[in-house]
Amino acid sequence: MELRHLRYFAMVARELNFSRAAEKLHIAQPPLSRQIRQLEDEIGAELIDRSARPLRLTPAGQFFQAQAVQLLDRLTEVGTATRRIAFNQRIWFGIGFVPSTLYGVLPEVIRQFRSAHPAVEVGLSELTTVQQIEALKAGRIDVGFGRLRFEDSRIAGEVITEEAVVAAFPTGHRLARHRRLSLARLAGEPLLLYPAKPRPSYADQILELFGSRGLQPSVALEANELQTAIGLVVAGIGYALVPGSVQGLHREGLVYVPLTDKGVTSPVIMNFRSDDASELAASFRATVLAVARTQSMP
Repeated sequence: MELRHLRYFAMVARELNFSRAAEKLHIAQPPLSRQIRQLEDEIGAELIDRSARPLRLTPAGQFFQAQAVQLLDRLTEVGTATRRIAFNQRIWFGIGFVPSTLYGVLPEVIRQFRSAHPAVEVGLSELTTVQQIEALKAGRIDVGFGRLRFEDSRIAGEVITEEAVVAAFPTGHRLARHRRLSLARLAGEPLLLYPAKPRPSYADQILELFGSRGLQPSVALEANELQTAIGLVVAGIGYALVPGSVQGLHREGLVYVPLTDKGVTSPVIMNFRSDDASELAASFRATVLAVARTQSMP
């Protein structure tokens, strides 16, 4: 699959007319039709229902269109940032993060770092911890903030903080009135686990918290994102175990209850390439540690 296939398909999907799409792409219609056929043959699925008048996308085509548009938009952003760096001699610094870290030290770290280095182009990428490790090795990001520990000689990991895990309940839940709760008490309640994929993830940390105590949680549903899990909690589907910093999400209809069990925490881990000795990386890590110390003070 080549980039032109995505561009050609995106235009046809937008116009739903081969003639108009070919005109806007500045190519003849027959070659355009052949390119779309080649794309369908490579994917192994029909993307456009040519028997319909006007043309319409098949369900597979609708899915592929959404993905293609996202990829093309991302490529445009990369090209723009690259040109900005090339012509203005700006340095690029990439940061990967899991969503829950946005409720802790990360926003203040980014603010201070950008203030101290105004000439640096800071790129932010929402990635799972596993994806961050691969992105670090490939040089796509310079630092990652996740919650999983990895043993890899090419990656150095530093625990920034250990966040207490708390239970999130919908307002009015019979357990929401308790000042503290134990995992044993929660094990029989419907648990909303996240993220469902990819694994390993924070979900496995939660399962291990129960398993290490000989408990088996009652998983009602697995969600892919923190915000989805929180929404399901508010809807009364179950409860969720979330890092303490998520309490900064002041959402109506939600109550947080601390746990009585000792050691029920989730780490925030800063990962970076072990051979990265650049001054910019050192400055960023120093900023992270300074902000973490400040926020941990009573």
